Formats: sequence, structure tokens, C-alpha cells
Amino acid sequence: MPFSPPLSPTSRPVTVSIVSHGQMDLILPLLEQLDRFSSAMVDKIVLTINIPEADVLGDATFRFPIERIDNSAPKGFGANHNQAFQHCQTPWFLVLNPDIRFDRDVLAPLIAEAAPDSGLLTPRILEPGKSEPEQHRAIITPLEILTRRRPGYVRPAVPAWIPGLFMLFRAEAYAAIGGFDERFFMYGEDFDICARTQLAGWRLQSVENLTVVHEARRASHRSLRHFYWHATSLLKVWSSRPFWRLRARSSIPAG
Repeated sequence: MPFSPPLSPTSRPVTVSIVSHGQMDLILPLLEQLDRFSSAMVDKIVLTINIPEADVLGDATFRFPIERIDNSAPKGFGANHNQAFQHCQTPWFLVLNPDIRFDRDVLAPLIAEAAPDSGLLTPRILEPGKSEPEQHRAIITPLEILTRRRPGYVRPAVPAWIPGLFMLFRAEAYAAIGGFDERFFMYGEDFDICARTQLAGWRLQSVENLTVVHEARRASHRSLRHFYWHATSLLKVWSSRPFWRLRARSSIPAG
């Protein structure tokens, strides 16, 4: 799959990729928020319908176009966003979860804060009922998973990886690394792409004074199928070359 979409000059620098797995009831308010707060930044929305569902958008109109992709068969997380990237002609490509919420524009401030070597940016993520954002993620190891919720666990000052909830990629970086690794169907692909982004010389950047809310719906906690995908994805991560190369560059102790 080619990963070099031509960039076209536009005053709206962001292409947004949203995937629905029967989640149009969540996506409609998200589109309304993007229209209300970030229409000046959004060139278009690439909306992927991964499984058949009713069209709840109806006659809704927005100040940006929506390119709809209806999959003939369900694709994995990374495959869907790689497919959407083929429709990106802007300098920035945003992978956005349907259940992200915000009450002001975060795209313009994020891009304004971007360092020249930043390949992937994110605001801080606030989970429902929490007063503080989610802490930064360390490299995933078995020891890290077992100890992350224990007293005395030390979180990194900067993230080793960014969850796939709100990932604002520099399109040049996304193309250079070939996008998501489609061997991951669901889970693990966010760590993997963060590892490969850093190994390619790009920086992960979290903008500390910007927050969005994640209306978390954790399927892996209530579905054996999702738990299986989660567990097998971790095994794929731990057997991958990017994991071991990033681990070798870090000072994280073995676990």
C-alpha cells in the first residue's frame, strides 16, 4: 500500500479519521463538537463504517466535508486508519476515537506547540470521574503491567507511547513509517506505531495544558473476544523488533 499521498495547499491542515463499529450514536456529537470548535482546522473527516449500521447523520450538515467509506468486511484498527490515510492531503492526520469529547478547540493549540521533530502529538486524556489526566505511559512489559497500580510506581515524565484515542500525526512521519502495522487487529498497534515513530527519529509530544475527555467504554473488560485480542496483541508486541529496539534505547529495567 503506498503511503505518500500528495499534499495540497489548504488553510485547514488536519484530516480526521474516525471509525465506527456500530457507534454512530457516539460519532454524531463528536462531529458536532468538531464543527463547533475546530471547523477552521479540519479539512475533512474520513468516516469509516466498519460494520453495517443505520445512518443517524440524516440531513446533518457540517462546515467540513465527510468522506464515507463502507467496508465490505470488517477491518482492524490499523487497517482502517491506513485506508483513511490514503484520503489525506493535509500536513496533519488525526486518529480519533468516537468517544472523545472536548469543549474547545484543541487542534490549533496542539499544532502551535509542535516541535519541528514531533511526529505524533496528543493532549492529556481525562477519564470520566477523574480530576487528573491519565498519567504518561511507560514501555509495556509484564512487570510494568503488574506494578503500574501499586503504591510507589514511578510514571515517566514523558510518554513512552500514546494510546490510540487521540493521535495527531504529522503526515510526513506517518507516511515515512508506513502507518499502522496491520498484523495487529485491535490493541497493541498504538504502542507499536509509537515505537516505530521514535525509532525513525520523530518525537512523541504531549501538550500538558490541553485536555480532552474519554468517555471510556472498555470492551476488553466485558468481552472474552476483546480480552483474547488484547492478550494476543501483547504477545505480538513483546515478540516484535520495534519493542526490543525501543527497550534497548531506554533505561527501563528488565521485567
